[in-house]
Amino acid sequence: MENDTLISKIADEVKAKLEGEGSGHDWWHVYRVWKMAKHIGEKEDVDLTIVELAALLHDIADWKFHDGDDTVGPRVAGEMLERHGVSKDIIATIGQIIQEGSFKGAGVKTVPSTLEGKVVQDADRLDAIGAIAIARTFAYGGHKNRAMYDPNQKPVLHQTKEEYLKNQSHTINHFYEKLLLLKDLMNTKTAKEIAKERHTFMEQYLDRFYKEWEGQI
Repeated sequence: MENDTLISKIADEVKAKLEGEGSGHDWWHVYRVWKMAKHIGEKEDVDLTIVELAALLHDIADWKFHDGDDTVGPRVAGEMLERHGVSKDIIATIGQIIQEGSFKGAGVKTVPSTLEGKVVQDADRLDAIGAIAIARTFAYGGHKNRAMYDPNQKPVLHQTKEEYLKNQSHTINHFYEKLLLLKDLMNTKTAKEIAKERHTFMEQYLDRFYKEWEGQI
């Protein structure tokens, strides 16, 4: 099967599975990550087919929604790719990218072992900072029945995947526990440049949020 045809078919399957999902990990999140990964990948010496397929499948079964089991995503992705006749080597590579890519807590080192993995991770993390990221963060908080903000509950920099998974803190804390950390965790030059402006926008948003919270103009 031609690469473009394969990518198109996988995109259609992922869209059918995730369209309408309400936590911010929906098809349009995947779409943006896919397009950003391709943009970054075109500037790096990578296998673009691997990058595109991994980006499309990176949230096909997010570990956060499977009791912290980060083997589910690679398995589901592998089953889908196998149905399309993709080789075992490529399936294994994509599974590794999916498993290595997720943020699992401030104190948990998650640096992908391949450049393709770094590109996909950067693309995913770029969708977690900036204007859309703010909307996604509150969508996820509502999905998890979390308070929007509680000034008496301070953020925690989680040191293990288990601590991060069990976190029930309010949504504003998530900015400090993850989103504001991502700028300095980007792998590629392209992603680092994009991250700067998006990071600044989030800082400006939080400043405005706190002023409005206290009834300031």
